[in-house]
Amino acid sequence: MWKRIVLTLLLVLSFSLSNPHVAKAAGFKSFVDTADGYEFLYPNGWLQVKVANGPDVVFHDLIEISENISVVISPVPDDKSLQELGTPTEVGYKLGKAALAPPDSGRSAELVNASEYESEGKTYYHLEYLVKLPNQQERHNIASVAVSRGKLFTFNASIPEKRWRKVKGMMEDVANSFVVY
Repeated sequence: MWKRIVLTLLLVLSFSLSNPHVAKAAGFKSFVDTADGYEFLYPNGWLQVKVANGPDVVFHDLIEISENISVVISPVPDDKSLQELGTPTEVGYKLGKAALAPPDSGRSAELVNASEYESEGKTYYHLEYLVKLPNQQERHNIASVAVSRGKLFTFNASIPEKRWRKVKGMMEDVANSFVVY
């Protein structure tokens, strides 16, 4: 009996150490929305908050409450694919103007990086922004964007610029964990 338990524990331990995704996920929790068809990892110690008439879901850090992640779901005209909406740079520019720094908001958003990647047969755009708020506070935003079932899914992580270097790797892992199905 004890041999079986020890063997099972050794197998689980060796699998988790040999699989970088399992080891990397140790500091994260999983959020799954089966109704809308998406999932992502979020850091331990973050809380889900309800927002009326806003994003589909929002999480923020328990201590640094201005650090947050959210998912916004929007309709896509004529059931277009992500590539039909534009290149990563074009979509990033449109998203920056429409969502991060709309006219008369007093905010500005500079797209600093835009790339495309594929995961499980779906195309995603990874977008990175420097955002300046009306109070001159600077933030760093990274977004992962995908189209599925006639909807545009936008995952966004927003972090104060002063904390960006410290949490950059973690936030990139979180953004890269975003999957639609």
